[in-house]
Amino acid sequence: MTRFNALSGLALTCMMAMFPGGSFAQQGFPDKPIRFIVPFAPGGGSGIVAQMLAPKFTEIWGQPVIVESRPGGNTVIGHEALLRLPPDGHAFVISTPSFMLSAMFQKLSYDPYKDFAPLTTLYNSEQVLTVAPSLPARNLKELIALAKSKPGELNYATVGSGGSTHIASELLNMMAGINTRQVNYKGAGPALVDQIAGHVQMSFTAPAAALTHIKSGKVRAIAITGDKRTSAMSEVPTFAEAGLPGFEGTIWFGVQAHGATPRAIVNRLSADISRVIMRSDISEALVAQATQPFVMTPEAFGARIRSDAEISARIIKSANIKFE
Repeated sequence: MTRFNALSGLALTCMMAMFPGGSFAQQGFPDKPIRFIVPFAPGGGSGIVAQMLAPKFTEIWGQPVIVESRPGGNTVIGHEALLRLPPDGHAFVISTPSFMLSAMFQKLSYDPYKDFAPLTTLYNSEQVLTVAPSLPARNLKELIALAKSKPGELNYATVGSGGSTHIASELLNMMAGINTRQVNYKGAGPALVDQIAGHVQMSFTAPAAALTHIKSGKVRAIAITGDKRTSAMSEVPTFAEAGLPGFEGTIWFGVQAHGATPRAIVNRLSADISRVIMRSDISEALVAQATQPFVMTPEAFGARIRSDAEISARIIKSANIKFE
């Protein structure tokens, strides 16, 4: 749950020089449609971004790029789906910190560090805390007071037990001294539908998924993680501004390929995907979704995954977060 800065223009230029358009990668690659796996239910922020990126990838590779939703298991189902495909670079999956958090709380059919090839990060996303419009709380202090007056009665939606939204919700419980309960979903889309209907009272969500509902008044934004407000929803205060300094929940989104993918193809995919992310039109569109575009080399991304796993393990231990 650490924050990142975008690569400098010089660093990106150097990476592009190392891994140009990619004609050297593998003869004829890509030579068939490419599957872009999203391990969440449709309607979430990552799915929205994937649909935005897919046509740009098609332009570069000359092959259809098909966005495929494979929700469930705290992103495990989507990552397993990738490993059942040939390791030829014609498929990759969106990964978030939930990817390595899953390995801490359940026995997996794969090794999250050996069976995947990190390609690049795509963007950082803050998490915005929203509540159902039927809830009387209009700010963080009122929400905390309400939760304290009704211990165990308010519930929160999560996307995957043990994932980033779950950790953020339990950290709020710990730091605010409240007791709210988890209701788990396969994606932010279904969670928001139930929140709008009042079946769950609150949730942490990527702004890209919640932005439209916030603007329309279907859910109420209480506070957003990060050290400053985002221009896409400038009216929403940070947690520090709202009265809970030190609360952090920024998450990254990246893409990974099958671990047995040839290195030349890994480098080709990393360079091409990074080039798309740093295009001015794409970067501006991501910023408009309250995200921060940034890219990393495969090596740097792999190191970041391991580093964040260690940090998350310490947070989980200190907060005494339990998972069923």
